[in-house]
Amino acid sequence: MDTNKFVNRHVGISSDDIQEMLKTVGTSSLDELIEQTIPANIRIKSPLNLPEAMTERELAEHLAELASKNEVFTSYIGMGWYDTVCPAPIQRNVFENPVWYTSYTPYQAEISQGRLEALLNFQTMVCELTGLPLTNCSLLDEASAGAEAATMLYATRSRAQVKEEANVLFVDENVFASTLAVINTRMKPQGIEVVTGNYKTFNFTEKIFAAIVQFPNGNGSIEDYTSFTAEANAKGIRVAVAADLLSLVLLTPPGEWGADVVFGTTQRFGIPMFYGGPSAAFFATKEDYKRNLPGRVIGISKDAYGHQAFRLALQTREQHIKREKATSNICTAQALLATMAGFYAVYHGAEGLRNIAGRVHSYTGFLAAELQKLGYKQLNKDFFDTLTIELPQNVSIDALREIALECKVNLRYYDSELVGLSLDETTLPTDIGVLLYIFSGAVGKDYVLDKEIEEKTYFDPKFARQSEILQADVFKKYRTETELMRYITRLGRRDISLAHSMISLGSCTMKLNSASSLFALSNGQFQNIHPYAPEDQVEGYTELIENLTTYLKEITGFAGYSLQPNSGASGEYAGLRVIRSYLESIGQGHRDIVLLPSSAHGTNPASAIQCGYSTVTVKCDDNGNIDLEDFRLKAEENKDRLAATMITYPSTHGIFEADIKEMCDIIHACGGQVYMDGANMNAQVGLTNPGTIGADVCHLNLHKTFAIPHGGGGPGVGPIGVGAHLIPFLPSHPEVWGDATNTVSAAPFGSAGVLPITYAYIRMLGTEGLTTATKIAILNANYLAGKLKDTYGIVYTGATGRVGHELILECRKLKETSGIDEGDIAKRLMDFGYHAPTLSFPVHGTLMIEPTESESKAELDRFLEVLDCIWKEIKEVEEGKADKTDNVLKNAPHPEYEVTADEWNHSYPRSKAAFPLEWLHDCKFWLNVARVDNAYGDRNLIPTLCACQ
Repeated sequence: MDTNKFVNRHVGISSDDIQEMLKTVGTSSLDELIEQTIPANIRIKSPLNLPEAMTERELAEHLAELASKNEVFTSYIGMGWYDTVCPAPIQRNVFENPVWYTSYTPYQAEISQGRLEALLNFQTMVCELTGLPLTNCSLLDEASAGAEAATMLYATRSRAQVKEEANVLFVDENVFASTLAVINTRMKPQGIEVVTGNYKTFNFTEKIFAAIVQFPNGNGSIEDYTSFTAEANAKGIRVAVAADLLSLVLLTPPGEWGADVVFGTTQRFGIPMFYGGPSAAFFATKEDYKRNLPGRVIGISKDAYGHQAFRLALQTREQHIKREKATSNICTAQALLATMAGFYAVYHGAEGLRNIAGRVHSYTGFLAAELQKLGYKQLNKDFFDTLTIELPQNVSIDALREIALECKVNLRYYDSELVGLSLDETTLPTDIGVLLYIFSGAVGKDYVLDKEIEEKTYFDPKFARQSEILQADVFKKYRTETELMRYITRLGRRDISLAHSMISLGSCTMKLNSASSLFALSNGQFQNIHPYAPEDQVEGYTELIENLTTYLKEITGFAGYSLQPNSGASGEYAGLRVIRSYLESIGQGHRDIVLLPSSAHGTNPASAIQCGYSTVTVKCDDNGNIDLEDFRLKAEENKDRLAATMITYPSTHGIFEADIKEMCDIIHACGGQVYMDGANMNAQVGLTNPGTIGADVCHLNLHKTFAIPHGGGGPGVGPIGVGAHLIPFLPSHPEVWGDATNTVSAAPFGSAGVLPITYAYIRMLGTEGLTTATKIAILNANYLAGKLKDTYGIVYTGATGRVGHELILECRKLKETSGIDEGDIAKRLMDFGYHAPTLSFPVHGTLMIEPTESESKAELDRFLEVLDCIWKEIKEVEEGKADKTDNVLKNAPHPEYEVTADEWNHSYPRSKAAFPLEWLHDCKFWLNVARVDNAYGDRNLIPTLCACQ
């Protein structure tokens, strides 16, 4: 093995392993297996044209060179992004720790207790700062959170408003342009009219169902919205507020003056700007909306023995479960960044946050006073950290900009003779001196900062917060680095991640997230860049993005790309918006039906409905294939209104549809477009691609196929590739490109900060490595299928008896013979130190497994040994050797406190519960809770730590 080749580090299977595994699979070569798995008519004819693979050392040098092309200026641009300080123990022990960044969404509560507690800290922090009792554990970004607020308030209109057909949303003119752009993109397909204006002069009518304002507003002004909110509430109109979370440390929170929703970003709570993302949005609301709140909610329940346990509450609200009935475009969160923001609050506590917010405000006030002495006019009387300044008549913005750039400072420049600036946590007295040097120089004066900056309040006292913040014990106990490090470590030990064992979740692709591809994220020249920084300061990012776009076009066979969408569902929505815009441009805007196979990803119908389409479902045959004749019939029946079909390929059933090209031809013949869900693109790379197959649009899950870590439920990136005819309709951005067409994210390039990971993945694997990874992913899945087909059984196989990169285990018959169901198997796997496969999706009563290319044969065999052990335990129940109710499966998982208790009341020994296989003595993962009572948690939703104290 050439250890310099990254492919040999990324792929877990050796050449000797391949030959051994092929015996089980029943083919003579890997190529023969691929020929039996992927239809010949969609195989690409030549290798991908990608740069030669780099070694890890070469990549490190290359990324350092790219980073050096970014110039890190001191940015006072604001508008939703601010420089901040990520505490070193959080960067080191969370952001750079695979225990935290490689874990999966906490659907399985018993092995996610650490992450769940960390996210509950985040929720508690948000609730206390916003003055509202309910929040989720993060959304994608501030702009999409605003769109979710509007959508939720529209879905929960009063009966009178529904009767009046109230469909008008008022958005104040001083809401950030990026937020307004995303709201406009999302509202139009829902039949919602967006009206902008000045909240002070706006008149409410019967058609208004909600209003959105910003606090402080986009110009930095602290506005008194109390009478506006009172008037709206009196008329049954809901109010949502985009709020700066740090400002709420000092200002009366919107929840205390009547707001129904408060949303925004937690980026300035220790999360670098990352050229726009990722960072966690927050969304807080009243308890009235607990069944409608978008995103994930962490609640508190109890386990089988009554111990407190954290869990993901109200999971039936999730988009992939509600499908056509979903009311949000949320399929994920920003869990890793929310965790970091929560720890930031834990580390600083109430006093620390008050010190930070107070210092930011005091420096801003001092600067404002000094600027006025220099002849500048301040336009926002009450402010927190942002000033809008009118220049004297003899000063031009160009002259000011020239001096600022010489000092490596970015300010916000308006179209008129106005300039804005926002201070932040990193601002020091020396920075204030530099700013005053710039502004004094523009008016031909000298300025030397020779006085202390006094900490004082500059806004009207009526705005001052009176209520306490961060009163839960967790925000008082871990102030030293030692204590915080131990707390983070203690929580991390309660979670299973890729640092512990294989996570075999089907359709989620939990592959290696290599350390070498993640190093760049800690580089300040990638971290500390504002998304609105001038082009000549971001040459490194620009080169990386342009190169990555070129690589993705080559890999997928498309002509154009947008990297803006922040998740798979956001990518789906963006792709469907592109299709709609194209159809409207050719006079086919009436087309409003999307054809969806019953095997489609659950997010597909949800996104289609959100985009204003109607859906028609196509059935699948008994083998899991889309029924071609039903597909043809449904397409023909709806050809006058057919806009698109959405097809996951290979399908969610884990197989390559043999008729895929014919399906694409049918849709095109009926005047529609083909949307491919790229969730399973990792089974295509180097062997086939959406462009060759015949798709017009495809979103990619960079957090799956292209190795961005899952991060406990986010970040994710969902870029879309399109055919040449669709390029003009790709998402734009109002602040950077001066156009708001189909904008879906707050930043122009979405979560640009994690793009170096995918870039590194492609550069280190190259053409040969990427193709090998795909082949091995398919081999591993077929190896497991070959080993498990005679016990559990495989639900679906393709036309030649092969599975793709994942397989569905048949568990439905077991319940009839033993009383054991797929949930019991999932819980029992935890006793062996394994995360459960995908539970009851896409087929109820089954388990879907995806081994990925990164797992070794030893790990696959260990997993098979565990499944075989569980199979034998099921047979013991069937044969009456084990009790029907008191057995290791029904009682799983077995926490440490139960196994080590003085009393043991089960009919089987402790050793069978905790150490069913000998090797577990060397690597036992101990749980700290027993099986969690989900029903109790949903009935007794306790979403914050304060509520349970």
